[in-house]
Amino acid sequence: MPILIVTVLALLLIAWFIWQPRLVSQRRERQQAEAFPPAWRAIIRRSVPLAASLPADLQMQLRRHIQVFLAEKAFVGCQGQVIDDEVRVTIAAQACLLLLNRPTDYFPALRQVLVYPSAFGVDIEHTDDIGVVQSGRDWRAGESWQEGQVILSWEDVLTGAADPHDGWNVVIHEFAHQLDSETGLTDGTPALANPERQASWSRVMQAEFESLVTALERGEEDTFLDPYGASDPVEFFAVVTEAFFEQGPELRAHHPALFEELLAFYRVDTSAWPTARVSAAHSVGAKHHPPG
Repeated sequence: MPILIVTVLALLLIAWFIWQPRLVSQRRERQQAEAFPPAWRAIIRRSVPLAASLPADLQMQLRRHIQVFLAEKAFVGCQGQVIDDEVRVTIAAQACLLLLNRPTDYFPALRQVLVYPSAFGVDIEHTDDIGVVQSGRDWRAGESWQEGQVILSWEDVLTGAADPHDGWNVVIHEFAHQLDSETGLTDGTPALANPERQASWSRVMQAEFESLVTALERGEEDTFLDPYGASDPVEFFAVVTEAFFEQGPELRAHHPALFEELLAFYRVDTSAWPTARVSAAHSVGAKHHPPG
């Protein structure tokens, strides 16, 4: 009898592994077939000009991704932040830009998106030059955790979305970290198609990262890429992803090899996207807090 029970359980487990991906795919197809709410379209037009300016085929694809994302990911308000469709759709529209034209499992490790009203404090420790451990508090616009959470400041989400050409977008930044961690190791290298792509990625990214670090060490203040990218290769990938989606033409002009590497990964030519219009009300942004 125990052998029979073990056999039955093993067969059920095998059946689950075979059918579960198919069931998920069918569920997502049903979600994508549902009508996209007009109120959600209005939110995107009002709050996410970059998404609203995409070519028609990519807008349709983005809407389908948003429907799945919102059906699968939980949103949690922190410190009194209300979670409504304005919050959910604004964040999802930016996160799903990273999924366009690519096979995707919708950030599979992500379970929750935590949203604070504004920048949130994080207790930090660091060792100074003489070996003394110093404690302090750092203010963040966002963080991405391998444990299945992205944390965002709603104020900074709105600021990042409002100007689609400044190369600063906390949602894109933190969800780039989520892509990075899909390999099980957050190291600045997302899941790539084959060893040849991995070799090319490593060569270009390392050279560009070192170039940025060197420029800052020389005291250059007008680097095109955000100096925060020089923190480490992990932050470099997130920073250049922001530039790729918000400043495609400029990134291609200033860093052509870097642009081509990101183009091969993301599979959308952001240098050819129509220019998103920025409303006068959003022309001046709030202070940018460093993302995580």
